[in-house]
Amino acid sequence: MNITIDPPPVASALSFVQRSTSSAWATYLSQIDRVTPYLGKLAPLAETLRRPKRALIVDVPIERDDGSFAHFEGYRVQHSLSRGPGKGGVRFHPNVSLEEVMALAGWMTIKNAAINLPFGGAKGGVRIEPRLYSKKELERVTRRYTSEIGVIIGPQQDIAAPDVNTDAQVMAWMMDTYDMNTGLASTGVVTGKPIHLGGSLGRKKATGRGVFVMGCETMRRLGMPLEGARVAVQGFGNVGSVAAELFAAAGAKVVAVQDVDATVFNASGLDVVALAADARAQGEIAGFSGGEAITREAFWEVGCDVLIPAAMEGAIDAARAKKIAARLILEGANGPTLPEADDVFAARGIVVVPDVLCNAGGVTVSYFEWVQDFASFFWTEEQINARLAKIILDALDHVWRKAEELKLPLRTAAFVVACERVLIAHVERGLYP
Repeated sequence: MNITIDPPPVASALSFVQRSTSSAWATYLSQIDRVTPYLGKLAPLAETLRRPKRALIVDVPIERDDGSFAHFEGYRVQHSLSRGPGKGGVRFHPNVSLEEVMALAGWMTIKNAAINLPFGGAKGGVRIEPRLYSKKELERVTRRYTSEIGVIIGPQQDIAAPDVNTDAQVMAWMMDTYDMNTGLASTGVVTGKPIHLGGSLGRKKATGRGVFVMGCETMRRLGMPLEGARVAVQGFGNVGSVAAELFAAAGAKVVAVQDVDATVFNASGLDVVALAADARAQGEIAGFSGGEAITREAFWEVGCDVLIPAAMEGAIDAARAKKIAARLILEGANGPTLPEADDVFAARGIVVVPDVLCNAGGVTVSYFEWVQDFASFFWTEEQINARLAKIILDALDHVWRKAEELKLPLRTAAFVVACERVLIAHVERGLYP
């Protein structure tokens, strides 16, 4: 019998709460530190935001197609449930760790509160390289992971959604597993599932659409023309590709795109539709004939007006922030900008629309899906897109006014708005027992 075991985490769970010096969790904690002075009488309660409510680590064993056994480590973290059930995605990635998932859950708390959705923050993941496993093996991973975290998830407890390397199919497996284990028909336990299983129209493109809508409104406020604007996109998955296509269709020029394997550049503008078709057919953008290949680091120096980091967290450090030529950063990914890079952008007058606002289109339409599942009444895609735009633009306006009032960057202003809402809910609920 052959048994493979995924590498163990680099440190104990307890040490993550204290913070390591270079991690997504450290970035999140630094952001909380920065916002605390602006919370007034709520500031003493900020410690609540620095500690996840609940963190679950699970073993995910499966039998592989060849009869051998493999073990993976899975996580589900509920950061805060003060404003409602937990809400957040599940990712399959070889770099998933407890502290990463803790940070992502914390950002979901802030995001849901900043947008004013009735959710707390949660996140999950399995440390696995999905490209190395068959579809049946990934189904086994998904079902075992769902069974292991089943004690803390549910449509009124914690609702999962797609994230990096997961999709509607993974959500269908999660929903079915939960239903089989509980004996219930709980379509609301996940969002981002197939349409015919209770999914919502507009959900697949919602995050990228939200980036586009937020970008257009911010450009309008900054006096930046959309027609002819040069856009660079890091990450060409579901978020980056949709945002790129929408910007191109609106008259902007997408001059550079980077995925995990390659970077392509065309100063006159890439044919984004053709590039997306190539990416779907080949699984990558390498070799695209409509642009020239450039190095990964050269991407950050491309002449552009708008930069969309839509890959993984921690992509932009201070050194890269000094090279970036864009006037506007639209964060399609979660946590792509390190705190020291924020300082560089502020000094250079570069506006950053933070992840907790900019990529909130996905969770907003997830909220719509959750509501539609409970009502068993579904909306048209036009209704969904209109409601999405209204909710996220209202949130941007509220944060923008807070930023002007306190003379803060948009990220800190968004955290002020969100933390106030979370902490007020915490106070009003009281401490039990």
